[in-house]
Amino acid sequence: MSQNKLRGLYAVTPDQADGALLLGQVEALLGGGCRILQYRDKISDKAEQLARAKALRALTRRFGATLLLNDDIALASLVGADGVHLGKDDGNLHAARAILGPDRILGASCYADFQAATAAAAAGVDYVAFGAAYPSPTKPEAPRAGLALFSRAASELPVPVCAIGGITLDNAPPLIAAGTALLAIITDLFSAPDIAARAAQFQTLFERARP
Repeated sequence: MSQNKLRGLYAVTPDQADGALLLGQVEALLGGGCRILQYRDKISDKAEQLARAKALRALTRRFGATLLLNDDIALASLVGADGVHLGKDDGNLHAARAILGPDRILGASCYADFQAATAAAAAGVDYVAFGAAYPSPTKPEAPRAGLALFSRAASELPVPVCAIGGITLDNAPPLIAAGTALLAIITDLFSAPDIAARAAQFQTLFERARP
């Protein structure tokens, strides 16, 4: 995927014991216009993760959406995902790029560390993620990444910038105005009473912000 397509709502799946419910939620958000999905799952066993990843791959293909997997290069390769997202303890970025090849997407969590993002860009990632942008219910202990960091990263780094952590429809606009290309959303998307409508609302924020 070219970097100019790495823009917009970036849905990240929550831990969900009910696999059928999760797939229904994902189908709704894809129907609402989301075109980038990260499968993140910290509770399912390996067999269930494989089954869900295959189902999500089929869904994202149907909607022409991009599927990234959290932390697991082997599973991403097995199901034909478009790439992976790695945290700081999830492996060497240079090695990950070598395994993935030049055409698959590699994203990296950089928390609130600009130097880590610079190193990640040099290692060949396609985007860098900073957070928590706001207090996060998913990771309440996460360091805060302020708007100044997003502005600096957007102007100085050669790759798109992603924000994650506590982002809602109400507090998202300043991040987009600061140059953030991707908004990674879990709670405010998957807990919405109408997931498709909420996905469409997030996408509209980006459309309104286009030059």
